[in-house]
Amino acid sequence: MKIIVPMIAAALAGSFAAQAATPPDTLVIAQSIDDASSFDPAEGFELTSVQAFTNLYQRLVQSNPQNPTELQPTLASSWQPGKDNRSLTFTLRDGAKFASGNPVRPEDVIFSLSRVVKLNLDPSFILTQLGWTKENVDTQLKKIDDTHVQVSWTADVSPTYVLSLLAAPVSSIVDEKIATANAKNGDFGNKWLALHSAGSGPYQIRKFIPHEVVLFSANATSPGGAPKLKNVLIKNVPEPAARRLLLEQGDADIARNLGADQMTALKGKADVKPLAIPMASLYYMQFNIDANPVLKNPALWEASRYLFDYHGIADDLLKGQFQVHQSFLPEGFLGALNDNPYTFDPEKAKAILDKAGLKNVSFKLSVSNQPPYLDIAQALQASFAKGGIKVELIPGISTEVATSVKAHKYEATLNAWGADYFDPNTNASAFAYNPEDGSKTLAWRSNWHIPELNKQTLAATAESDKAKRVELYKNMQREVQKNSPYVVGLQARNLIALRANLKGYIQGINPDMVYYSQVTK
Repeated sequence: MKIIVPMIAAALAGSFAAQAATPPDTLVIAQSIDDASSFDPAEGFELTSVQAFTNLYQRLVQSNPQNPTELQPTLASSWQPGKDNRSLTFTLRDGAKFASGNPVRPEDVIFSLSRVVKLNLDPSFILTQLGWTKENVDTQLKKIDDTHVQVSWTADVSPTYVLSLLAAPVSSIVDEKIATANAKNGDFGNKWLALHSAGSGPYQIRKFIPHEVVLFSANATSPGGAPKLKNVLIKNVPEPAARRLLLEQGDADIARNLGADQMTALKGKADVKPLAIPMASLYYMQFNIDANPVLKNPALWEASRYLFDYHGIADDLLKGQFQVHQSFLPEGFLGALNDNPYTFDPEKAKAILDKAGLKNVSFKLSVSNQPPYLDIAQALQASFAKGGIKVELIPGISTEVATSVKAHKYEATLNAWGADYFDPNTNASAFAYNPEDGSKTLAWRSNWHIPELNKQTLAATAESDKAKRVELYKNMQREVQKNSPYVVGLQARNLIALRANLKGYIQGINPDMVYYSQVTK
């Protein structure tokens, strides 16, 4: 039976008639949008929201779509670090305007960054790393004149690192006049911006109906230039199989978040193009080294690296949904190590355990009862058994597993870690940092005490020289790869498919690196 995408009524999206070819001026996307709760960049941290932000808003600086590790001027035309390396002065782009027609001013930059800290919602930690608080943020942001704004910070971090944070979606520049006009009870426009947009990006929100659809319309005056298509229609289609059918029929131009079965079904079809795009999401196993003496033994950590059936899981079990990756920075990040020195070798693992005098080793592995976590855990149970280690699976609801791990009530766990912003510190500060100050990093969850790695992590954020910074992160990755209570094994891939007539679509490693403005049919 043919599935039809209900094209929103004329009042909502023009005269979109259900048909076997999408409208020529509209990009139609089939995906689940059930996670979207807010399109305010100070709040939205879910996949659907983050994917939208680069199309609705602009930042002072942003990643080059063709080379993401390179930052390029966007709403700023240039910047200059202060002599003390504790400030940056930005020159705003001449003539830049928001979708409302209001000019982009230093006041908008100050409003946008300070409201993130004052609202103190989920993504705010990205900017509070600068030492900003509700009490001091206003003193750290200063209008120099009508075209210059100064951003200062108190934390011991370099201007290079600050630029990375200012390129994150949470640092999107919001039209102060529009947000303030729609503010309620001192919320800086937060409730209104959950359903609307007030940015300078190539698109603006025309309509958002939670759990049904979101419609973007072109912002012809965007400083980056008008987008090629007039509309982007993102339809909520919860089932991957239904998304694949819509694409095949021509009722969608893009189908997102497909599974291996859908990708197999699309192979060889001339009118569609399947893509497997690496994501900044790593799957790893970690030990709670205080749970029992065996789990603290580095010989167990080393043996485990040879008992993770990397290619068996990535290629055979999960059929292309993952790629083998064994370092804590995902492929595509600045400084990422992409060599994979470990292979599945049960005999070598046995020899390591025998040399250390470890016999009859067993541990409990806490894991979400959802795929792919449980599928991977079951594969690990089998591969570890070949090395003489008994793994007892403890499946549970994801939230329950997370709670037990954070409470140190576990022996081992299989989990995933996604980058919060596009800078190597986002993962280094999780895997290689345990400051013993209450910060609940992954290292803290493992009870792993690492004063030297802590120093290296901090030194990397304070380093301005790119080459030196890269070397610091490579050294940390090698250390964690060789001697730590983690086994990093897999990097996820985003499985999507496009109609073959679609040109100019770009999607990068981070969730916000989704670019619609150059798409044509």
